[in-house]
Amino acid sequence: MAEGAQEIRRFSVQAREVDSHHARVVEEASFEAAAVAYAEDFAMVVDDSLELSIIVRDLADGREHCFRIDLETGETASCG
Repeated sequence: MAEGAQEIRRFSVQAREVDSHHARVVEEASFEAAAVAYAEDFAMVVDDSLELSIIVRDLADGREHCFRIDLETGETASCG
């Protein structure tokens, strides 16, 4: 692997506010990158909120992280 290159991993990603059948598989280098990639393509309007909570699960080991994304500024933070 080239220096500085990150391994691409497979994640299951879904918005917390919608049913799990709206999850999709995303291939990215990190949990954060997977959350942002999902948010960029998210077309559903959940409510009048400008925040979206996204759950990201690593398909290889099952670890999960949750992120809040401010849809107006693009800032990402942990749900916790």
